[in-house]
Amino acid sequence: MVAASKACLLGRITGVFGLRGWLKVFSYTRPKENILAYDRWLINQQWFDVVESQTHGKNIIALLAGIEQRDLAAKLVDADIYVARQQLPTTQADEYYWADLIGLAVVNKAGEVLGQVVSLLETGAHDVLVVQGARQRLIPLVFEHIVQQIDLSAKQIKVDWDSDF
Repeated sequence: MVAASKACLLGRITGVFGLRGWLKVFSYTRPKENILAYDRWLINQQWFDVVESQTHGKNIIALLAGIEQRDLAAKLVDADIYVARQQLPTTQADEYYWADLIGLAVVNKAGEVLGQVVSLLETGAHDVLVVQGARQRLIPLVFEHIVQQIDLSAKQIKVDWDSDF
């Protein structure tokens, strides 16, 4: 089994498709079809080989080894889909996976710790850091203007954000 820190969440099983065990998948990847590039998924702490996967209209569907019947597929509905971290492409210097930002401390220019990143939101215009400290803050993930530096080794994000916001 892969430790949670070594697996990355890429999607969720939302339903079954047909009678032969195909699954409907909601992908968190951008573009959503990128989830089709991975041939091994970790679901409910069990590894599955992806036998076949494709887009089907606006949906993504997949067939997993050992899941060839609708009843077996139905047991996986609402389960998260993870891949091993080493399967992911290497990021560029200014790129980050959301999973890398979760848990980082957020510090403003005055040196005040605003809290830790507990999740991120996609709003269309830009992503938003959900920071939990004494209270919850939603901080836009806008580089240079708000986010000044992300230091993964120091586990810290420096922001231009007043503690009163």
